[in-house]
Formats: sequence, structure tokens, C-alpha cells
Amino acid sequence: MNTEPASESGLEHPPEPPAPIAPIAPAQRLADLPPAECAALLAARFPAVFGKDVHRPLKLRIAADIQQLVPNTFTKRALSAFLHRHTTSTLYLKALANEAHRYDLGGAPAGEVSAEHRQAASDEVQRRRAMQQQRRAGAIESQRKAEAAQRSADIAQREADGKERAARARLLRTFETSSLTRANFCALMGVADAELDALLAQARDERQRHAATPAPAAPRTPNPRPR
Repeated sequence: MNTEPASESGLEHPPEPPAPIAPIAPAQRLADLPPAECAALLAARFPAVFGKDVHRPLKLRIAADIQQLVPNTFTKRALSAFLHRHTTSTLYLKALANEAHRYDLGGAPAGEVSAEHRQAASDEVQRRRAMQQQRRAGAIESQRKAEAAQRSADIAQREADGKERAARARLLRTFETSSLTRANFCALMGVADAELDALLAQARDERQRHAATPAPAAPRTPNPRPR
């Protein structure tokens, strides 16, 4: 009978379990860049067609070229949104209506602008120009009406102020020549007793200011020429 310990009997140790495999991190998802940031990046990378004050008809399906040359930068949605805004601007449409060629990202000609696209761009520019003129004409008409309404309101206010001044002047003249008691005078003139003193004071002030205002000079009659 073998009484040697198991560790010395020549028996192999059981295999150790394999180390766990580290999970693979998912690829980082691109964020949708705002149009302004897309414009800045594209202007710096492709100034020939996206630079400041550059408006040139773009090569068809140029989004694929951008994604190939600048990978992992723009999401499809963000790039599509920027290109839609860029290619529907009035300055771009004017270039599309007048240029003969389209251009790639390096600024080299990459196909002709079709007659259909040129006409569609021209029609849209004309439509926008007509709308702008219509808005401008509408704004001018609205301003004219507002000014006319303000003039009418000013005239009505001056007329109302003149009537009120005339009424206060009559009140003052009547008060100065009346022998009625204050209560009877107020009842006769339809004026509240609490308002009478203020109305009379205002009427006296207006009369004084009117007396101090020089009368307008009479128009001069031209001397007849000697015959």
C-alpha cells in the first residue's frame, strides 16, 4: 500500500482556470456638430470651396468625399444639415445660376452645372428677390400708415387740447363776471367744486402766456412797381 503524500506521488496538479477576457469597449459615437462648427472645420480643411466669402457650385455627392478625406469627424446627419444650409443660401444659388462648372474639395472643376439645376437656382433667386421686394414694400406701406395715423392722432390731440383751453377760458371769463355763489356757479357750469380752483388757475396761466406771446407779423404787401 502506497502511503506517500499525494503531492509527492507524481500526480499532476489540476489546470488553473483561464483568465477572464476583458470586454471590448464599444466604439465611441460621434457627436452631431452644430452647423457653425461644421462650417469652421470645413473652411479650414477645404478653403477652395468652403472658405470665407467663397461660393462655388459643389461637386455632386461631395459628402462622400468629405467623409473619406476627413473620417470620424462628421456624422451623416450633421454633415447633411450643414450642406443643405450651405447649398440653399442665396449666395450659393446665385453662383449655381451663373457658374458653368462644379468644383471638388480642392477647387478643381468636377463636372458641369446642368441646365436644369442652373434654371432652378435662377428661379429660386428671383422668387426670393420678389419676396424681399414685397416685404420691403409692405414695410414702407406699414410705416406710411403708422406715420399717417400718428399725424391724425396728433391733430386730434391738438384739437382736443384747444377745445379744453377754450372751455377753461370761458369758465374763467364767466367766473370773473359772475355774481353767483361758488356753489351755484359750479352747479351752473357743471364743474365739481374740488376742481374749480385748479381749472381757474390753469386758465389764468394760459391767458398770461397767450398775452406774452407776440402776435405773428402781418404779411408784407409788395410795393407796386412803378410804371
